[in-house]
Amino acid sequence: MPHSSACRSHPRVADRGDILSLFIAVFPNEDARLDLKRQLPAHSRPTRPEKWHITLAFLNAVPDDRAEDVARALSDVPPPGPITLHLTGGGRFGTVLWAGLAGDVDALAAFRQDLRSALIDAGFPIDERPFRPHLTVSYRFDHAIHRALHDYAGPSWPVTEFSLVRSADSEYHRLHTWPARPAD
Repeated sequence: MPHSSACRSHPRVADRGDILSLFIAVFPNEDARLDLKRQLPAHSRPTRPEKWHITLAFLNAVPDDRAEDVARALSDVPPPGPITLHLTGGGRFGTVLWAGLAGDVDALAAFRQDLRSALIDAGFPIDERPFRPHLTVSYRFDHAIHRALHDYAGPSWPVTEFSLVRSADSEYHRLHTWPARPAD
């Protein structure tokens, strides 16, 4: 069932004519973020915990006047869920350090495919990289963070929503948010 009426729009953050870098993501709840932050060495410099997310789809170079079209395409995707996830382990992509993901990852991957299909059907080019669900912890390699992530096992959290996010000037702005299905 479409859930466009449940979409929450957020204030506009772009001027007409801008080219946007957009992504669709789920964000861990506060307990999961705080637990991960506590596991990291005190002297480390991770990305800000409020930016920690799992990217489901990435759209680059979207004209500002098409952002609402992206939101409309996503509004027709049935909501995911219930999905419960937790951060576990970690690794690196070059200098990028990440926490892994466990739990209902197959359900998250299926939802991701639904999102991708809706965006492709609406004419939006999607990043073709395979889905490797993770949460980027730091863009700078740090041995202490890498060691802390190796055996990490965080608390579970329910996915309660997913968001269309604009990335600009090292900041994330949620443009729209849709609810996930709650657990029974």
